[in-house]
Amino acid sequence: MTDERYIYGNTPCFLGAANLVKKPELTGQSDVIVYGVPWEGAVTWGDYTGCELGPKAIRLNSARYSGYLPELDHIDIFEHLKLGDKGDVSVIPAEPAKTMDAIYTFAEEVWQTGKFPLIFGGDHGITYPIVKALTESRNQKVGIIHLDAHYDNNQQSMGDPYGRGAPFARLYETEGVVNEALIHMGIHGPRNKPENGRLAKDSGAMTLTINDIREAEHPRTIARQAYEMASKGTDAVYLSICSDVLDYAFNPGGPADGNGLTSYELLQIVHEITSLGVAGMDYVEVYPQQDTNDFSSHFASFVAVYALAGHIQSMKNR
Repeated sequence: MTDERYIYGNTPCFLGAANLVKKPELTGQSDVIVYGVPWEGAVTWGDYTGCELGPKAIRLNSARYSGYLPELDHIDIFEHLKLGDKGDVSVIPAEPAKTMDAIYTFAEEVWQTGKFPLIFGGDHGITYPIVKALTESRNQKVGIIHLDAHYDNNQQSMGDPYGRGAPFARLYETEGVVNEALIHMGIHGPRNKPENGRLAKDSGAMTLTINDIREAEHPRTIARQAYEMASKGTDAVYLSICSDVLDYAFNPGGPADGNGLTSYELLQIVHEITSLGVAGMDYVEVYPQQDTNDFSSHFASFVAVYALAGHIQSMKNR
């Protein structure tokens, strides 16, 4: 008899979630569906590679955590939500277009359940097919809050139109995505190019830089402003987070980007946005091979628990 605590091999289900791979009949009882997309396409710099290992590392390190947050009115997410882990999308190495189709099909199935998806990447290219599936499977107009150091809106990334540097260029072109409700938030640093800002502006997307966040009264204040913009004229808001929105002091398993958010700032922003109501979210680009003591993989669980605490609040507010 197989041990249903493990999604595959010795990799546990995220935060002890029900195993939907081995018991798919539990899907209907789940409020949240967790899944991974172990995909890495074109590599943008040197040996910064290996983020396809993120879903496994995040699941392994989640075993340390409960769902209890004393600082958020002593909420325990497991008193309110049942989690199910659906495993990973089957990606096809060196086949970006086919992999995008596979991600789309997997995401479409999850969106059609009506459950809240919590997705771990993989590189940021995964966000395009996931959001495209949301717009088409539910026939909804979607706004996006994109927390990242970088715009990720190049026309292609190392020759790949689906690469990690290009998903938001594809989303600008996606019917159902309301560009004026697409918020690039936390943008900073010289790994952006002048044309990235121009592309965002020309598409109608909004930019909130790291300075906009720092100059706000509180991180929650600007999070509410971002949500107001993302929800205007839309049926749903999707949250996409790249780990490098964090300063590398808080994210050793991410790219070496300075002047980023602190862990406190990111968790405050995530909780505020999810408490206002999002359809689902992803957290991408953790590089386990460079992650000293798995700090960045551990922090992914913090982000998830704060996000789900916010999701509970949004359910109460309906």
